[in-house]
Amino acid sequence: MNEIKINTDFIKLDSFLKWCGAVSLGSEAKMHILSGNVKVNGSIETRRGKKLVKGDIINFCDNDYKII
Repeated sequence: MNEIKINTDFIKLDSFLKWCGAVSLGSEAKMHILSGNVKVNGSIETRRGKKLVKGDIINFCDNDYKII
């Protein structure tokens, strides 16, 4: 599991995918999120603006990311 540190109280899902390097463009993040390719805490998440906080676990392309 990859641990990703954020310096704010929360980060939006599409911004997180760019921050951790999983995607390179915001449009790419949007496409994957709307297609149901991203899970947050085990559930498929289709909202780009979903607020993520410390402790959340994101699964994308068989990689797990934990926000610390």
